[in-house]
Amino acid sequence: MPAFITLDSVSAAAPDGRVLFDTLNLSVGAERVGLVGRNGAGKSTLLALIAGARGPLAGTIARTGTIGVLDQTPELAPDAILADRLGVGAAWRRLARIEAGQGDEADFAEADWTLPARLDEALAEVGLTGLDPDRPASALSGGQQTRAGLAALLVAAPDLILLDEPTNHLDAQARDLVAQVLARWKGGAIVASHDRTLLRGMDRIVELSSLGAASYGGGYDLYAERKAAERDAAGRALDTAERDERRAARDAQAALERKARRDAAGKRFAAKGSEPKILLGARAERAENTGGKERRLAERLQGDAREAVESAERRVERARTLGFDLPPTGLPTGRLVLSMEDVAFAWPGRPPVLEGVSLRLAGPERVAVRGSNGAGKSTLLNLAAGVLAPTVGAITRGVPAVMLDQSLAILRPDETLLQAFLRLHPAADRNAAQAALARFLFRNSAADRTAGSLSGGERLRAALACVLAGPTPPQLLILDEPTNHLDLDSVAAVEAALAGYDGALLVVSHDADFLDALGVEREIDL
Repeated sequence: MPAFITLDSVSAAAPDGRVLFDTLNLSVGAERVGLVGRNGAGKSTLLALIAGARGPLAGTIARTGTIGVLDQTPELAPDAILADRLGVGAAWRRLARIEAGQGDEADFAEADWTLPARLDEALAEVGLTGLDPDRPASALSGGQQTRAGLAALLVAAPDLILLDEPTNHLDAQARDLVAQVLARWKGGAIVASHDRTLLRGMDRIVELSSLGAASYGGGYDLYAERKAAERDAAGRALDTAERDERRAARDAQAALERKARRDAAGKRFAAKGSEPKILLGARAERAENTGGKERRLAERLQGDAREAVESAERRVERARTLGFDLPPTGLPTGRLVLSMEDVAFAWPGRPPVLEGVSLRLAGPERVAVRGSNGAGKSTLLNLAAGVLAPTVGAITRGVPAVMLDQSLAILRPDETLLQAFLRLHPAADRNAAQAALARFLFRNSAADRTAGSLSGGERLRAALACVLAGPTPPQLLILDEPTNHLDLDSVAAVEAALAGYDGALLVVSHDADFLDALGVEREIDL
C-alpha cells in the first residue's frame, strides 16, 4: 500500500519546550487511522506537522498525496455563503455569472460544469440535502458547520484527510454521520478522537504516549484489549525486576557482613600470636582476595539488576492510570430528588425551547437526557439545577443538587483550586480543603494550581472535588456532556468514579459507552 505521508525520526515540542515525541516514525496510506493519547501527548501537534502547518524539531516528513483538514471553526468573511464554506466560492460565483449572462471569456474557460452535481452529492452524503450553496454561512448551526466541513473534504477529494475530535459537541445522529462518511472514504484518514464508537471503525489505532508511538491493528476494542495486556505484562516485568534488585542488594549486604565477620575472626586469631607472621599474612591475603571477588560479584549482580529495572521502567508509561473515589451522600432509596410537572420554558419574545416536560427522580436513580442539538437538553438541566425558572409548570427539588456545565464555569480560570474550594465552602478551613483536594489526587502544591492551567480531565476532577468533597455532598449531580475534551484514560477514571457514586445522576451525553458505564436506568428523549 503506497503511503501518502511518511514521518522519519520526527521530533516535536510544546510551546513551553516540553518534548512531545522524539524520533517518531509513521506511514499512512489508504486506511483509517485512529490517533489516541492523553491530553497533551501531542495529537494535535502531530496533525499540524502532517498538514504542513508547522515544522518538526528534527526528522523529515514526506508527502506523496494531497492532504485535507476538517476545519470546524473556519474564518469566513461576514458575507460568506455556504459555497465559501465548502471551499468552492469562486467557482460557484463564476457559474452564477455565466448563468446570469454576465460571464466573460475567462469565466467560460475556467468554468467547472460538474460542480453543481458534485455539491449536491457531497451535501446529500453529510445530511444537508437541498441546502442552497448561496445560503449565508453564518446561518449554519454548529452541527451544520461540522457537516459542511465534511462536505468540503468530499468535494476536494484529497488523498489523506485529517480530523481532530470531529464528534465533539455533536448529537448522536451527527456522530453516526461522521462515522458513515469515514466508512465510505476511499483514501487515507487520520482521526484524533476519544469517541470510542468512532474509533471502533478504524483500521488501526496509533497511540502517542511517554513511550513514543505504538500501532495496533484493528479498531478500539482490540486496541483496548491489547493495551491492557501490555500494561499488565510491563507492570509484572517491573515488579519482577524490582524484586530481583532487592534480592541482589540483600545478597550484597550479606556478602559484606560475611567478610566483616571473617575479618573480625582473623584479627582475633592474629591477636593470640600463636601463628607465624608469614602464615598470618598469607591467610590475610587469601581472605582479602576472596572478599574482593565476592564484592565484585555482588556489585556486578546489583548493576545487572538495576539495568533490568531501568529497562522494565522504560516499558511502563510514566503517567500512571488515574483513579479516585467520590464521597458518599447518604441518599436514601425512594427519596424525592426532582419533580417537573408540565414544564415549559421560552426566552422573552421567542418560541418555546421546551414544552410539556414532566419528570420525576427518586432515590439514587441515573437518568440520561437524549436529543438532537438544539432540542433543549442544556435548558432542561439548567431548569433542574435552578439556574433557570420555568415559564410554565412547577419544579420541586427534594435534595441538594449541583450542576457541572460543559465549560465547568463553577471554576474561575485565575483562581487556585484551594481558593475555589474555600469560596464554595466558606465554613471549611485550609486543612479541610487540602485534605478534600488530596482525595481527588490534588496533593500538596497541586492544590495551588490555577483552574485555567489544568487539562480537560484535571478540570473535571477539580470541579468534582470542589462540589462533592465539602461537608455536605450534593445528592443530585447534574452533568452536561462531561466527557467532552477528555482523553480516554480520563474518561475511564471519571466513569469508574461516577459508577460508585451513591447519589442521583441527571446526565446529558452523546457517549453511549459512557452512559453504559454509569449504569443509566432510563432515558428521556427530547
